[in-house]
Amino acid sequence: MKALQCVELGMPDKLQVNDVPDPEVLPGHVLIENKAASVNFPDVLMIQGLYQFQPELPFSPGGESAGTIIEIGEGVESFEIGDRVFAMTGLGAFAEKTVAHENSVMKIPDTMNFETAAALPMTYGTSLYALKQRAELKEGETLLVLGAAGGVGLATVELGKAMGAKVIAAASTQEKVDLCKKHGANEVFIYPTGKLDRDQQKELSSKIKELTGGVGANVVYDPIGDCYSEPCIRATAWDGRYLVIGFAAGEIPKIPINLALLKGMKIVGVFWGAWVGMNPKENKSNFQELFNLHTEGKINPEVSDSFTLENGSSAIAHLKDRKAKGKVIITM
Repeated sequence: MKALQCVELGMPDKLQVNDVPDPEVLPGHVLIENKAASVNFPDVLMIQGLYQFQPELPFSPGGESAGTIIEIGEGVESFEIGDRVFAMTGLGAFAEKTVAHENSVMKIPDTMNFETAAALPMTYGTSLYALKQRAELKEGETLLVLGAAGGVGLATVELGKAMGAKVIAAASTQEKVDLCKKHGANEVFIYPTGKLDRDQQKELSSKIKELTGGVGANVVYDPIGDCYSEPCIRATAWDGRYLVIGFAAGEIPKIPINLALLKGMKIVGVFWGAWVGMNPKENKSNFQELFNLHTEGKINPEVSDSFTLENGSSAIAHLKDRKAKGKVIITM
């Protein structure tokens, strides 16, 4: 089979498409013929050696895919050959076939195509966990989403809307905020890119307060980090929840901890992968909720760009260069 491989750490242009042996099916696992896989920010970090978990070289990146089960391992009773599924493997999705443990695999509805299924797990799984289990977002509250035109951003916009929140979407261009409007955001605004100086940070806080009637946002969903975090924390409401999702802008921010005291707020970490391992049944319940929302037309993953496996390195570069609006998909 063919697989996109990282044979040396570096930028996406160092990735290679190689012929590799088919993976062997282990007990408790299934073999999936992949139809589509999605690119996520951990893939960008992993090929550079910058991720918190670093596999040995060579490896195939890609943490989630969708396809058809073609072989069943010993002891697997919940799946059959021919089942349409998605798999959250963490590695190996950018290949024509992948082996996945049955606990990381879920059947997908007949109404969902493979591209949509590949785009759903990490972004919507993370965002629903963040809003539901971590922020306990309530109907009528105000949700601010940074990086709102990205994969997790758009997922959060849609889920916040479905949960009855007033959603404020912030992104870096008019085209991106227009996309957020299309996905249900109540209010949108454009923030500057790059390192924000003190005046720009104050303007960011002021804009959030303006759009919330001076109260501030009840929940802030922040996958950006860096110099954007502190001004957003300064613009949270009393008893607000600031969700730490990631640091796509670069640096991990150093937050003056007294802000949490002064605003009676919570700074809440969102580590979905660890939670899934500890709460598999609750995670499956979350995904059933996501399937229902998709069937009802309340969520619809935005697949903005699609690449073939042969051009998989370009797909990762596209996300790295922050050109993506929604999800980037690699098709097999």
